[in-house]
Amino acid sequence: MNYKIAIDGPSGTGKSTIAKLLAKKLSFVYIDTGAMYRAVGLYCYNNGIDINDEEKVVGSLDNIDINMFYKDGVQEIELNGEIVSDAIRENHISKCASVVSAYQPVRDRLVTMQRALAEKNSVIMDGRDIGTVVMPDADLKVYMTVADEVRAERRYKELIEKGQDVTYEKVLEELKERDFRDMNRENSPLKKADDAIIVDNTDTTIDEVVDKVYDLFKEKVGNIE
Repeated sequence: MNYKIAIDGPSGTGKSTIAKLLAKKLSFVYIDTGAMYRAVGLYCYNNGIDINDEEKVVGSLDNIDINMFYKDGVQEIELNGEIVSDAIRENHISKCASVVSAYQPVRDRLVTMQRALAEKNSVIMDGRDIGTVVMPDADLKVYMTVADEVRAERRYKELIEKGQDVTYEKVLEELKERDFRDMNRENSPLKKADDAIIVDNTDTTIDEVVDKVYDLFKEKVGNIE
């Protein structure tokens, strides 16, 4: 039997880190849905496609091939045959992803891919509409939250470590702008599923959150080992 865990929440809440560790603990497949949207954003950026022109973005989809695979225990994202795992994490690509992810045809294309993966494996997906749209039948739905200032500080440190020239104030401003876009877009806005469990990891360690979600899953489905 295949199981499904959906983890939703704003950017910078640790969704991906927690999902990866939990997937390893449960021997599930981790699917980074956000990376797919980032790959579309990166393609548009690299090819001079105006991300604010929905028609042009949608018209480019047939030229985009996204693949996800594991190498030495690390998930890699491949865009048209090129590994782009680092490139899609650039701050300007995050903004591109937020814009293109609002277009329904883009979402339709990627959601179809995501659902197909979930039918073949026990999966953990993280994103913004996993519990509400992609996997409304998930065995466990979690909605992650973290205080805005803490999210911004984490993101700021991450970008500085990568050598990017940013300020904390700018990161906080962009984070709030992205939250507003994600929560107010017409197509699949970020929101908590009615049956999702809120997990606030503002003052907890990653390991503590992983253990909490693991316990929540066990409570839902029992012992699967």
